[in-house]
Amino acid sequence: MPNPTPDQQWKPKVNPWIMIIPVMLAVFIYVLDGTIGNVALPHMAGSFSATRDESMWILTSYLIAAGIVIPAVDFFSKVFGRKNFFIISILVFTIASMLCGMAKNIEFMIFARILQGFGGGGILPISQAIMLEAFDKEKRGLAMSVFGMGVILAPIIGPVLGGWITDNWTWPWIFYINVPFGCIAAILCKKLVEDPPYAKKQKNVKIDGKGFLYLTVWLVTLQTVLDKGNNADWFNAPWICWTFAVSMIACVLFFHSQLTNKESLVDLSVFKDRNFSAGTIIQVVIQAVLYASLAILPQFLQSMMGYTAFLSGATMMPRGLGSMTAMVLTASFSNKIDNRILVAIGLALLGGASLVFGSLNLQISNMNIAVPNFFMGIGMGLAMVPIMNLSVDTLKNEQMTNATGIQNLLKNIGSAIGTSLVATMLTRFAQVHQYMMVGKMNDLNPVFVERMQSTAGALAAYTEHAVSQYMAQYSMYGQLIKQSTLWAFIDSFRIFGVLCIASIPLLLLMKKIKQGVK
Repeated sequence: MPNPTPDQQWKPKVNPWIMIIPVMLAVFIYVLDGTIGNVALPHMAGSFSATRDESMWILTSYLIAAGIVIPAVDFFSKVFGRKNFFIISILVFTIASMLCGMAKNIEFMIFARILQGFGGGGILPISQAIMLEAFDKEKRGLAMSVFGMGVILAPIIGPVLGGWITDNWTWPWIFYINVPFGCIAAILCKKLVEDPPYAKKQKNVKIDGKGFLYLTVWLVTLQTVLDKGNNADWFNAPWICWTFAVSMIACVLFFHSQLTNKESLVDLSVFKDRNFSAGTIIQVVIQAVLYASLAILPQFLQSMMGYTAFLSGATMMPRGLGSMTAMVLTASFSNKIDNRILVAIGLALLGGASLVFGSLNLQISNMNIAVPNFFMGIGMGLAMVPIMNLSVDTLKNEQMTNATGIQNLLKNIGSAIGTSLVATMLTRFAQVHQYMMVGKMNDLNPVFVERMQSTAGALAAYTEHAVSQYMAQYSMYGQLIKQSTLWAFIDSFRIFGVLCIASIPLLLLMKKIKQGVK
C-alpha cells in the first residue's frame, strides 16, 4: 500500500470537534432556510398580494441559486482560499437574510432569496469537505452523524420554528434570526477553521466561463419550466416547449464542456467511482422526498384539517425525534454493521412511512400524523448519514471539495424539482380525481340522491325549497373538491414511498467499505 502524501497526512491544529462548531452553525442556518418559510408562504403571499404559485418562487429561487454556485465552489476556493470563501459565503448569506426580512414586494423578495442562495451555495459542500478531512477515517462515521443531524434536523425544525415565529411575531423575523448566528459563525470560522495545503489560495486559476454560462442557463430555464409549466398547461404552451428545449440543450452543452475542457468547472471523473455514483442518486431521491414532503404536509394540515401555521409545523417534531434516534443508532452501529444495510433499512422505513401517509383521511387523529412522521425521521437518519459516508469513502482527500460540490448540486436540483413537481402533482391529481368522481353525482346514483335529499331537507327549515336544493348541491360539490384534493395528497405520498423503496437495489452496486482501509 503506498505511503500517504503530505497532503493526506495533514491534520488540523485545532481539535476537530471544536473546529466544526462554527461549521455546523453555518450548515444549520443555511439548511433551515430551505423550509422555514414553508408554513409562512400564505402570509408572505398575502403581504405581497401574490398568488400561491408565485409565492413558490420564494422557495425554489433559493434552491436554484444555490445550485448554480455549488459547482463553482472548487474554483472560488482556489481563488480566495477555501476558508476565506467559506467566510464570504456566510456573510453574503447573512446580509441577504436581512434583505429578505426587509422585502416589501414579491420581486425584491425573490431577488433577496436568490442572493441568499448565492451566499449559501458554498456552505454545504465546503462544510462537508472540512468535516471529512478533519477527522481520521475511523471517526468519519461519527462526524457524518453530526453533519447529518444538522442537514436532516434543520429542515424538519424549520416549519416548527417558522410557524411559531409567524403566529407570534411576523414572518420577516424568520429571516432576521439568521443575522446574529451568521455573524457568530463567520467570526468563529476566522479563528478556528484552517485550510489543508491543497485547499489554500492558488495563483493563475482560470474559470470555465462557458461551463458556468451553460450551467446557469440550464438551471434557470429548468426551474422556470417546473414552476410555470402547470399554469401554462405544460407542453401545450409553445413558450414552455421552447424554454424546455433551451434547458436541455444547455444541459447537454454543460456536460459536454465538462468532459472535454481540461480546466472544467467540475471534474466529472469522480462518477467513475461506483460508490459515488450510486450514493449520489440515492441522496438525490432522499433529498427530493424530504423537501417535497415538508412542502405538502403542512399544506395538507392547514388546508384540509384547519391547523394553524404553528400547529402544522409542530407536527414535524416527531420526525425530528426520529432523526435524533437514528443519529444515535448510526453512531453506535456504523462501525459494526455494513453501512449498506443501514441505508436499506432507512429507505424501507422512509418508503413505508410515506405509504402510510398515502392512506390518510379527514377523520384522523394527531397520532396518525405523529407515528409515521417519527418512523420517517428514523428512516431519513439511517439512510442519509451512512450514504454520505459510503459515497465519498473511496475518494481521495483532494477530491472531496469537487465531489461534495457535484453531489450537493445534484441534491439541490433534486430538492428544487421535488418542491416544484409536488405542487403540479397536487393540482393535476386533484383534477383527475374530480373528473373521475363527478360522474357519480347524478340522479342514477341512489347514494347521491339520498344524500342530496337529506341535506336539502335539513336546509329547508331555514330557507325556501329551491334555495335549499341549490345549497345542497353546492355543499355536495364542496365535498367533492375536498375529497379530490385529499386523493391528490394521498397519490403524492404514495409516489414518494415507491421512489424510496425502488432506490434500495442501487445499494447492490456499491462496494462494502472496510473500516480503517482506504
